[in-house]
Amino acid sequence: MKKVLALVLTLTMILALCTFAPAAFAKEDKYVFKLSHVFAPTEQLTVEMEMVADRIRERTNGAVDIQTYGSSQLAVYKDNLQQVVDGSYWIACEDPSYLADYNINFEALIAPMLYSNLQEYSYVCQSDLVKALCQDIEDNYGIHVLALDFNVGLRCMQTNKVITTPEDLKGMKIRVPNSSMYINLMNAMGGTPVPLPFGETISAVQQGVVDGLEGNMNAYSTNGSAEVAKQMSFTNHLIGTCGAYINIDVWNSLPEEYRDIIQEEFTAGAAELTKFTDDNFQSTMEMLEKEQGCHFNDVDVDAFRAVMQVEYDRLVAEDGVDPDFIPALQALVKEYDEAHPAA
Repeated sequence: MKKVLALVLTLTMILALCTFAPAAFAKEDKYVFKLSHVFAPTEQLTVEMEMVADRIRERTNGAVDIQTYGSSQLAVYKDNLQQVVDGSYWIACEDPSYLADYNINFEALIAPMLYSNLQEYSYVCQSDLVKALCQDIEDNYGIHVLALDFNVGLRCMQTNKVITTPEDLKGMKIRVPNSSMYINLMNAMGGTPVPLPFGETISAVQQGVVDGLEGNMNAYSTNGSAEVAKQMSFTNHLIGTCGAYINIDVWNSLPEEYRDIIQEEFTAGAAELTKFTDDNFQSTMEMLEKEQGCHFNDVDVDAFRAVMQVEYDRLVAEDGVDPDFIPALQALVKEYDEAHPAA
């Protein structure tokens, strides 16, 4: 009888171990991701992504290892998103306009002259309007949005000429990324867009191939453009921002506790980068004035906004943006501004 009881107990223990082994094994798994973006090592988004990855690694005891690759070392732009769609263990960090291949309204989300500060945009990203947009690309293409607002600053003109109205841009050749959004934007603003890889841009300004470029304050101070373009005109024509995207099936395969940690850290990272961008704007401008001999000027914002209506109409008529989408964004911006009047 004792032998029978011992055998039963042994079988029970074996069954118990078999039952709980998979869950224990899942917690011991290591999940390795590649995170790709175009930003240089000196740019703050690169620094922030590395900090996010470090915190996730620490909080998961190394179980989630996000390896960051900047400076276009790996796939970027459309190819970056394709890795996510294909189901790779991959996190793409790209401008939300690249999501327009999957839902065209993303092109309008960061349409020119919509935002006058970073907080307006982050507020819009948390709206039901944008959450529905994100749900659409998750349901139809498997792209899960971790964040849309790693904000690196409002983009401005960087030339050697004071620009205050669209008229001042006429006849000027301005380097832009090879993206239809930037090309159409520059045409609407009155300049002549010249698509170039950034690696060719500084020499192109030096040689007079282009008359300048456009970008944000942080990049102006770190990527060499302040050495060749001494005037920044505060057109604030586009929000400089990136999102982070992961495949939904890959996301759902992670233990819930790891998903919570990853989401918390990407949300915190976006807020940190936005705060850093705001907090360092004035000091960076003063440093560039003192050390690089740069100059800064305000512009006629209403004049630039007036010419953008043509671009808004084109987005609807040619690209297929929902005609109600941009007015809905403008209403959200107004809602934020009314709740947060300027001090």
